[in-house]
Amino acid sequence: MKTCSRISTTILAAASLFSLPSFAQVLGVPTVTTATQGISLSQLASAGDIGQTPISTPITVRMGLLIQNKNALNAYIKNITTKGSPLYGQRLTPAQFKAAYAPNDAQVQQVVSFLESAGFSNVQVSPNNLIVSADGTIATASAAFKTGFESYNQFGNVVFGNLSAPQVPASLGSIVGAVLGLNSIGRMKVGASTPSVPNYAISYEPKDFLQIYDGTAAQAASNVSIAIIAEGNLTQVMQDLRTAEQMFGTVPVPYTIVPVGLASTDTSGADEFDMDSQYSTGIAGAVKMLYMYDATSLTDSDLALAFSRVVTDDLAQAASASLGECEVFPYIDGSMLVDDETFAEAAAQGQTFFASSGDTGSFCPAGPAGANGVPAGAPLVQYPAASMYVIGVGGTTLLTNSVAQTQYGSTYTYNTEVSWYSGGGGLSQFEASGFWQQPAFLVSAEDDAKAVPDVAYVADPESGANVVVSGAAEGVGGTSLSSPMMLGTWARVLQANPTIGFAGPALYSLYNGIGTTNLTPYYPKAGFHDIIIGTNGLYPATPGFDLNTGLGTPDIDQLVLALSQQ
Repeated sequence: MKTCSRISTTILAAASLFSLPSFAQVLGVPTVTTATQGISLSQLASAGDIGQTPISTPITVRMGLLIQNKNALNAYIKNITTKGSPLYGQRLTPAQFKAAYAPNDAQVQQVVSFLESAGFSNVQVSPNNLIVSADGTIATASAAFKTGFESYNQFGNVVFGNLSAPQVPASLGSIVGAVLGLNSIGRMKVGASTPSVPNYAISYEPKDFLQIYDGTAAQAASNVSIAIIAEGNLTQVMQDLRTAEQMFGTVPVPYTIVPVGLASTDTSGADEFDMDSQYSTGIAGAVKMLYMYDATSLTDSDLALAFSRVVTDDLAQAASASLGECEVFPYIDGSMLVDDETFAEAAAQGQTFFASSGDTGSFCPAGPAGANGVPAGAPLVQYPAASMYVIGVGGTTLLTNSVAQTQYGSTYTYNTEVSWYSGGGGLSQFEASGFWQQPAFLVSAEDDAKAVPDVAYVADPESGANVVVSGAAEGVGGTSLSSPMMLGTWARVLQANPTIGFAGPALYSLYNGIGTTNLTPYYPKAGFHDIIIGTNGLYPATPGFDLNTGLGTPDIDQLVLALSQQ
């Protein structure tokens, strides 16, 4: 696969959400609609061709349908998040969203009929009419979408993918935007990082972070429900949550596991989901309910369904996805289009998704992940942090003052932070920025790409968190720590300000331009520590907003107060 330099401005520059042309327009296919580009796995690093994918291989496809009235939806989101607008503070219910912006039932039935006539079974429609799932085989998919499939061995795993862009009948051209599930290479990764040395110099617990980040006065989020995107068997993860609550002295929280798709026995991401659950609730202090949305796998297709379920359930006001992949993959396989629609619906319903900006600095890794994209990869950012309607959370190295020694251990105060050298950041090559971000960072009027991250939090494993994994505490870090900590912080904001809704415009409303040019810490109005030291490869931390730590890291009490006083 070719890596991308800046994408052609005729396609992407100054784009707003949903304004990218369909692949049919790009490729000029007149009689069929190209729903998503094919992935040539033979061009991927270290991929060895092992032949045609067996035609009996089971496959689940998900057809992403296009939102209707796109411009009206974008305008609605702007109005409900802009102070002074008559609609400010309003939000849609899932039923209202479906009625106003989703394909109608007759359009959905066209897609269902196409799949059934092609031989697919178990056809299911998501509650918002935006995803239609169906089960079949490689043979079924090959005939239905007019593409062949090949299998490859990559990094010890057998993967498969469509060899050409899948096609659907022209009659579905204004309905279908993408076909997911036709490859197994599009897969997000969790990013929990352990220290590179046997012992931390310092490792912190939730109560320490609340002291350090000035979160002792803000009310605990007892009326706020939050969600975590997870995968696999979560039995041990939930046992670890209870152990951590006892060990760290945090409030036991109610939780619900929400299965999304087929159950999986995978436990490889348990340390990640331990950190997500323990530090989102630990920073929140309390929650009304913790929802663990448990996907079948981390493939783009299965995660698209999990994201959608969070939104169509509309039970949690905010969610964290401490995972991601190089943005080029979801762009190519179509999941970016599908997920962006989901995240837009979330914003219209007053929900916020937070996502890790990644642990490979200013590059996407070209191979197994390593610090700063080693081996060096393309200067791209991580998705879904790159999505317009997602708050990307970057990383810092935290320095503190140990101010007291008690029978329970040391207590700490904030000293300073340096940008973490592995914290993901940069400009998206595929996603446009929201109106709220543009005043903080806009290269030029012709280039309003989404800047990542939006905010930051501690991530360096050498100044990270004690996390209970399989019953015992160990040190873990990464921007996979940053995202759930920001989720917990936002839960406290919502406890004090329940009508705020989507976080993007609210957070950027506290920014008032470029800060000082000396080493004096700079706070955009209130609520953030401005990080001005360090680099993640291509991008240094600078006074004001930067492509390394965004707006900065939160001062929790000041952030809650600043947003309450607006």
